[in-house]
Amino acid sequence: MEKKVKGHDELAAEARNCTLCAQYLPHTPNPIFSTAKFAKVLIIGQAPGLKAHESGIAFNDASGDRLRSWLSVSKPTFYNPKLISILPMGFCFPGYKNGADAPPRKECAPTWHQAFLSQIRPELTVYIGRYAQQYYLPEYKNLTDAVHTTFAANAGHVALPHPSGRNNRWLAKNKWFEEESLPMLQHYVSNALQN
Repeated sequence: MEKKVKGHDELAAEARNCTLCAQYLPHTPNPIFSTAKFAKVLIIGQAPGLKAHESGIAFNDASGDRLRSWLSVSKPTFYNPKLISILPMGFCFPGYKNGADAPPRKECAPTWHQAFLSQIRPELTVYIGRYAQQYYLPEYKNLTDAVHTTFAANAGHVALPHPSGRNNRWLAKNKWFEEESLPMLQHYVSNALQN
């Protein structure tokens, strides 16, 4: 018997009701993602923080402000899933570990990503942080190498450091990112949104 392929709305509804890792979460599951079939840009991030968990809005914090600045997009553009879809590695806030956000739960990406990615055909995919990079771009030895190389390749996807203030040291050490990569990123995003 042939397996029925779920439509995007049905898939999204199922993912929003996911409780796969509820026993490991510090709060009731609240999957946070935003996708549309014909989104121009796809952001694959890490996992929602506590503010996102409480508001139900991805990147609803200082990291989101920095990311929107990096992308050079307004909040209305950023939160329009027909333009920019957001698919984190972990859909729910994972809690804290050693004073910082815990890593994304490992169940989410293998369970949900392929089904969503089979329906989204973005012009540009942006991988944010080392968890997304290690999962989708394992050929690079570290995040810095992935960021540097993907921008040079201009192959429809780029890797970014996480826009958290915790990465200020990385940004200070890698001045080329803000001087060379960000203008390229803004050009890629602008082109993708106009196509």
